[in-house]
Amino acid sequence: MGGKAEKGTPKYIANKIKAKGLQKLRWYCQMCQKQCRDENGFKCHTMSESHQRQLLLFADNANKYIDDFSKEFADGYLELLRRQFGTKRVNANKVYQEYISHRDHLHMNATQWETLTEFVKWLGREGKCVVDETEKGWFVAYIDRDPAAVAAMEAKAKKEKMDKDDQERMLEFIQKQVERGKKQSTGNDSEPSYSEFKRESSQEKVMLNLNLKRKPDEKKPEPLQSVSFKLKGKDEKDVSNKKAKFDEGKSRTALDEVMEMEERAKEKANRKDYWLHEGVVVKIVTKSLGDKFYKKKAIIEKVIDKYGAQVKLIDENVKLKLDQNHLETVIPSPGRQVRFVNGAYRGLVGVLKHVDTDDYCCRVEISEGPLTGRLVKKVQYEDICKLVT
Repeated sequence: MGGKAEKGTPKYIANKIKAKGLQKLRWYCQMCQKQCRDENGFKCHTMSESHQRQLLLFADNANKYIDDFSKEFADGYLELLRRQFGTKRVNANKVYQEYISHRDHLHMNATQWETLTEFVKWLGREGKCVVDETEKGWFVAYIDRDPAAVAAMEAKAKKEKMDKDDQERMLEFIQKQVERGKKQSTGNDSEPSYSEFKRESSQEKVMLNLNLKRKPDEKKPEPLQSVSFKLKGKDEKDVSNKKAKFDEGKSRTALDEVMEMEERAKEKANRKDYWLHEGVVVKIVTKSLGDKFYKKKAIIEKVIDKYGAQVKLIDENVKLKLDQNHLETVIPSPGRQVRFVNGAYRGLVGVLKHVDTDDYCCRVEISEGPLTGRLVKKVQYEDICKLVT
């Protein structure tokens, strides 16, 4: 009985157990993708007709085979690095040991790289990984170029920048408050000057009278008589008006500071990187849909995942799905209703009072909720939008 052992026999099971684990690399033929268990088997394989045919094919176009093997090895290595380690910095040899632990892996000696160091340097030159050499060997970190990952990183960086800007504005406000307090306490901008204390006469003697006996007939000093000046009618009115204006100015300044701090806190809490709201009029600013829809006005009917919207054109019965980057807010004429789409008063409704074209801002009076009647100054164009009435 020759050939392979029959299925289910003890010899067949023993052969399967031997073939299960990794075998020695020197008895592996990459050209035929065959692993031999010993030297005699590898020798018989190299003398076989199938191996000789594979060698002839390899000799005809050796570069193509090596390039294919190199690409397969690099793709497998990078896929393992991305899936198991992500963008973390890791030892290159650790990833390689994980890669070759699989039985059907492609061996490095079939690629264009002779050593792992050359392969790691190639990854760095191609921009596929960030590589660096240490005393413990070469380390690699995968560079994720997936569009979703890049967009997430950009959104995170934008949010960090917005938080940093809020902190800088708060620090600037605190610094102004400190400077204002210094001016009020000193009365002027110049700092007080100090001089050295010197005694004018060195010969002068200081005498202390320690006579503490109480005099029996000592008279108490008479109290000073208060002197009042009566002002005439006109002068009295001027003084009272100036005092009232001074008190009003002080109270208004303190109230403004409290309102400003409250508005900054609301601004930080309600400022988002998305601004779409249902029921507002927007303008299409993208040319990707053609000139037919460019600069057309539409109404937002539905907000999709915060950053997208379903809009309906005002002039035509056409509905589109667009990203917020393809839309911009519409500023109506004074007296019309608007909605705050971003910032401290996000979601509230107000009436546009004035448009300052020089500073690109508006004044809006809130007409909804507990803040009704409050006049908000210096509102940016992108923070309000025309409301459908």
